[in-house]
Amino acid sequence: MIIRIWEAQVAPHRAEDFCARLASTVLPGLGRWDGFLGGELLRACADEDHRVQMITRWRDEEALRAYAGPMWRFRPVWSEGELAELEHPPTVVHFHSLSRLDHVPGKPAAAA
Repeated sequence: MIIRIWEAQVAPHRAEDFCARLASTVLPGLGRWDGFLGGELLRACADEDHRVQMITRWRDEEALRAYAGPMWRFRPVWSEGELAELEHPPTVVHFHSLSRLDHVPGKPAAAA
């Protein structure tokens, strides 16, 4: 499994709308791609920090290449319309998943 971390610095006055659109259309739309295993949208906690991250999980390099193209390792995916909402073009990094903890042992798992 490969973890893809897409990060963008959003213009302060656009952060709410940008995050709402990613959550309602972009992240759910990734489910149509073969090899997409899930993901989540994160926004920085500090009010003055307007970074947004989309953490996605992919089966393998083949799945990422199909989604993001041959330059998947270096080139983030975004739409041209999004650039007006960002302070800088987004960045992307990848990690291999070595382990995962979905809940703390000894505590009840959260309800789905």
